[in-house]
Amino acid sequence: MAAGTGDRLVMVDLARTAALLGMAVFHLAFDLEMFGHLAPGTTVSGGWAIFARLVAGSFLFLSGVSLVLAHGEAIRWPGVWRRLGRLAAAAALVSGATWLAFPQAFVFFGILHSIALCSLIGLALIRLPGLVLLALAVAVVAVDRSVALEVMNPRWLAWTGLGSVAPLAVDFVPVFPWLGAVLAGMGAAKIAAGAGLWTRAAGLRAGPGLRRLAWPGRHSLLLYLIHQPVLIGLVWAGTQALG
Repeated sequence: MAAGTGDRLVMVDLARTAALLGMAVFHLAFDLEMFGHLAPGTTVSGGWAIFARLVAGSFLFLSGVSLVLAHGEAIRWPGVWRRLGRLAAAAALVSGATWLAFPQAFVFFGILHSIALCSLIGLALIRLPGLVLLALAVAVVAVDRSVALEVMNPRWLAWTGLGSVAPLAVDFVPVFPWLGAVLAGMGAAKIAAGAGLWTRAAGLRAGPGLRRLAWPGRHSLLLYLIHQPVLIGLVWAGTQALG
């Protein structure tokens, strides 16, 4: 099955569930490294670094898909402001908590900040055809790879991603290149709509098993906020038990 309960598509919620699982796996590895159970630098090098980018990219891609599904026919501004308000509050909470824990490397522009800003940019471009959005996604990545300006290095400008040096932060998801993932999601969703994929998916019934698997994806923001404190507590408890 793929899909619909109410005005939601189970297939999209299932994709979010998969992204949440990937995020939890990465953060568990990060916590194990922080407590000394993995070698320093494990999660920022090799396959772990690639995995982290894939997970972040999947969240941003799915946010682009959701923008088209929710606002492709007409922008529902009350819903937009409610969602942005929740994202802004959650982003501020993450920034505050990480500032207390890692004041020199706190999250000043992480994935929630990026989703919020890139969603606004996406809404400004939502009337463009799918292929144009995909082309813009490629252009954003190309700009990121070709532009490195020292003047953009200060933290108050670093969120653009156009600086020559990445700032110190435990999570940093700048507009360039990550806006490209949002635009790619929007472009893919528009092409899927033109092919009738969403209409067919909405007409399918989800069984109880799939609905349960989709539940985390329906509550992704809440689970994003609580999963890391839970994981840190478990790793700390395990560390104490092992002496």
